[in-house]
Amino acid sequence: MSPLNISLVENYRNSFLSEVEANVEGGNWVKMCMQCGVCSGSCPLGSAWEHPPQELFMMIRAGKREAVLTSASMWMCTSCYSCIVRCPRELPITHIMHGLATYAKRLGLEPKNQPTARFAEIFWNNMKHKGRVNELKLGLSLYFMNGFAKGIKETLKKQKLGMRMFKTKRVAPRELMGGGHGIKDPGGLQKILAKAEEIETSKISNQIKQD
Repeated sequence: MSPLNISLVENYRNSFLSEVEANVEGGNWVKMCMQCGVCSGSCPLGSAWEHPPQELFMMIRAGKREAVLTSASMWMCTSCYSCIVRCPRELPITHIMHGLATYAKRLGLEPKNQPTARFAEIFWNNMKHKGRVNELKLGLSLYFMNGFAKGIKETLKKQKLGMRMFKTKRVAPRELMGGGHGIKDPGGLQKILAKAEEIETSKISNQIKQD
């Protein structure tokens, strides 16, 4: 386990719910779930979840920290917001799911080789440099994420799509060398991201010290 995760285990040993409330977006709403199951019944991927939302909420309240944070369940959320629209208590379920996924990733507890987690990491690493997605690098990174041989097959399979994107100027060879479109002030973006990371780290550190 990472040093941060070890510290948080000790800090919230007696209440995983308190940990979620303090560190997960919308976490303070978890205790409001009345276990009606409308969220799970409304989810287009409901049958594919290892633990549907209301079950995750009960597991949080029951203190099942490892089972929740290592689960692939919250990574299944597609942000369709059907659960939020239909929840009788108006819980921000979508935000909680993404918050749990982000928190698990921060602690290094996300499932290994989970496709959505891998895509999210590849997308973020691509976008954060210039503030806009480098489509060519993103596509190649996704094609080769499962190995060289599969990457070659996937590239050949998508060559027609690639040519159409090239003709419409959505991709260009120079993008491989660090070129491509971006925002006007990428340096300013880097400062914002660095500051956000500093604030988040400081927030968690202060919680550990205070508690």
